[in-house]
Amino acid sequence: MPKLNNTHVADRLRKRIAELDAGEEIAAKDVRALLTNEQMARLDAAWQEQELLRKGQRATTEEQKRALGWKSKREVRLEAFRQALAEANGGMLTTLNELQQKSMVRQMRVYMDTYGAAIDEGRWKQQAKNMANNALTRAHLARLDGVTKVIRSKRDKEVFEMEQRLKKILGIEDEGKDGDKEGT
Repeated sequence: MPKLNNTHVADRLRKRIAELDAGEEIAAKDVRALLTNEQMARLDAAWQEQELLRKGQRATTEEQKRALGWKSKREVRLEAFRQALAEANGGMLTTLNELQQKSMVRQMRVYMDTYGAAIDEGRWKQQAKNMANNALTRAHLARLDGVTKVIRSKRDKEVFEMEQRLKKILGIEDEGKDGDKEGT
C-alpha cells in the first residue's frame, strides 16, 4: 500500500469528518491510518481527560453534561480530525512543492539515463534525444522537446480534429502550435 501524502490525507480527513457529522461510526483502523502518532497521542489524551471528567463529576441530564464539558467519543474524534485537517491544509504547499521536485528529478533521471545509454551505444545526438523523449512518454512524464499532445488512436485523432473545427467555428485561438498533433 503506498504511503499517504498530505494531499491524500486531507481528502480522506474531509470524508471522515463528513461521516462523523452524519453520525456514522468510524473504525479504529481508519482513525489510526489518518492521524500521525502525535495526533493519535493528542486524541488519546483528550479521551483520557473526558474519562477523568466523567469519573470526577456526575451529570444526569444533557444540559448538565454540556455544562460540565462532557463530550462523546465521536465529538472528541471530530475535534481531532478537524485539527488534523487544519494541519494537513497548512502543509499542502510544502507537500505539493516536494511532489513537484520529485517528479522533476524522476523526469531528469529517466531522460539522462536513456540519453546516456544511447550515446554510449554510438547513436547520434538527435537520435539519443528522441529516444530519451520517448522514454519520458513511456514513463508518463512531460517530454523535454516541447511536444504536448499525443494522438494514440483513430478516435483520438477524430476528437482532436473535431475540437480544432469547433475552435475555428467559435473563433477561439489555439494556444499551442498550429495543430500540435505530436505526442507527449
